[in-house]
Amino acid sequence: MESVAYSPDGQQIISGSWDGTIRIWDAKTGVVVGKPLLGHTDNVRSVDSSPDGQYLISGSVDCTIRIWDVNTGAVTVKPLRGHTSAVLSVAYSPGGSHIASGSPDKTVRIWDAKTGAVLGEPLTGHTDNVYSVAFSPNGQHIISGSDDGTIRIWDVKTGTAVGKPLQGHTSAVRCVAYSPDGQRIISGSSDRTIRTWNAETGAVVGNPLKGHSDNVWSLAYSPNRRYIVSGSDDNTIRVWNSFPHVSTQPPSSCNLTHPPFCAPPESDGWVRDSNGGLLYWATPDCRADLHSPALLTIPLLSLFRSVSLDFEDFAFGTSWTQIFRNTEP
Repeated sequence: MESVAYSPDGQQIISGSWDGTIRIWDAKTGVVVGKPLLGHTDNVRSVDSSPDGQYLISGSVDCTIRIWDVNTGAVTVKPLRGHTSAVLSVAYSPGGSHIASGSPDKTVRIWDAKTGAVLGEPLTGHTDNVYSVAFSPNGQHIISGSDDGTIRIWDVKTGTAVGKPLQGHTSAVRCVAYSPDGQRIISGSSDRTIRTWNAETGAVVGNPLKGHSDNVWSLAYSPNRRYIVSGSDDNTIRVWNSFPHVSTQPPSSCNLTHPPFCAPPESDGWVRDSNGGLLYWATPDCRADLHSPALLTIPLLSLFRSVSLDFEDFAFGTSWTQIFRNTEP
């Protein structure tokens, strides 16, 4: 089996296989639903479900992409042809109107999901096989991971690259994915690590996640963005806490009145002054996603919203008793 995907409602599982077939399974019972979907003449390397669950797509070593009606098992249009080599990855856009694909022909292609027509010219820039593609949650961008060791971000409307390639892996990038909020990109590599990137700036976030002893072929975020799951050639699946790996290093310069504010929390969560005195404590969920300048913005309980703290009248030690702000009108 080469690829699996859930239907949007979680009721079915789609699988693509070395035998060239696609099968649909009941997620609760594990029983196959209907007959195998036949048509590909070689390995099915990637499958995905449309957002409405009515269709599924498959990419194959036979160099084609097929669009299937889930209810009838029939293809909706002729096979999508354009890649000159195997199709290793396919993905639906969040709205279901577009399909993205990646291939060893070093290109990414965008297709009309209804007609199967290719849209625009191939997206070129990678210098080796494209193993993985994914749409951003808002559908405006596509990311791709390649054997050239880079991740590229593409503008869906213009077909042009956004910024410079994301570089940091020391070997092939086998899989890429966006976080549910679109703020982060994660990538898995033959260098056995997983890396996290800022989706807007392309900057690496935190340290590589290390633990796998072989190629990392697949990964995904949990819906709440708290966890990352990864699969590897080492025959293991690992679950990672995504937040502790976000950098909490202070900015390179600090213009605040009290330099200790630039210090990150220590392992116990406390921020201390130069004499070791306790200043304030950050809860575990806040320590990992502090924004720059360090400790001036701390997330609320919601994972994707934050609040700025005003330290203008902050006082150290017992001098806090001297603070008074008249709040009367």
